[in-house]
Amino acid sequence: MRVTLRYFDECPGWKAVAERLDDLARQLDITVAHERVATPEAAERLAFRGSPTVLIDGLDPFATGDEPTGLSCRVYATPHGLDSAPTHQQLQAALEAAGARPRPPGP
Repeated sequence: MRVTLRYFDECPGWKAVAERLDDLARQLDITVAHERVATPEAAERLAFRGSPTVLIDGLDPFATGDEPTGLSCRVYATPHGLDSAPTHQQLQAALEAAGARPRPPGP
């Protein structure tokens, strides 16, 4: 399973998501890639819904359909209110719902 973290440097929430995805990558059989979106043109071309955006095999599990595209900071509804990043539990639930399995034991 491929997970892509798209981000815009000026939105600090992407760093929390990167840490949470790194932790989940140690537990689940996923590959995480980081993709920096640097220009308004790139944001439009990618239909970038704001930073951070997590794509699981190309799909955004947190999209509501109301997010504008462009270089902006994204807000997530969490159990604790609005935040700049989904919680660890929300990310794990999204990954597992998409079919992520535990990482096989290594040598």
